[in-house]
Amino acid sequence: MRGAVVRGAVMRGAVMRRAWLGGLALLLGAGCYSFAGGGLPVHVKTVAVLPLDNETAAPELPLELQAALREGIQSRLGLRDAPEDRASAVVKGKITRYEIDIPVAFSANPAQATSARRRLRVQADIQIIDQVTGKVLWAKTGITAEGEYAERNEAAGRKQAIDRIVNDVIEGAQSQW
Repeated sequence: MRGAVVRGAVMRGAVMRRAWLGGLALLLGAGCYSFAGGGLPVHVKTVAVLPLDNETAAPELPLELQAALREGIQSRLGLRDAPEDRASAVVKGKITRYEIDIPVAFSANPAQATSARRRLRVQADIQIIDQVTGKVLWAKTGITAEGEYAERNEAAGRKQAIDRIVNDVIEGAQSQW
């Protein structure tokens, strides 16, 4: 008797798993949800991240943000990199502000190696444009992100701020259901 009860529970679990997987297959097959491209239209499969305009005095910032955007969009949205003339979407924008050395904390202990924490702020305007339809898929002006760093380690703070901007862009693209 006990074997029959266990066998029945196992069979009910298998039936429920099959039903759940079948429902998921129906949703995916019906086009209700797409993993590739996040919330972007289904025809958007390739992207070109164009060089960003730079209105700041930091010459390395546009290249670092462009590389981070390209990597993030490819890995998290599932889009392939393509040249601008063959891409189904383009990402373009400009960096409008870069403020460094905003004091955060100071150490009263002169023997401590790190005497201060600093903060920096990056602001950018970013757009994702569908090249097939010519429509702006997502745009945001004034994306602002901050990063903290130890004195004389500005690159670490810049990376934090860039990562936050990339995250905002990807979340914005994914929210376009």
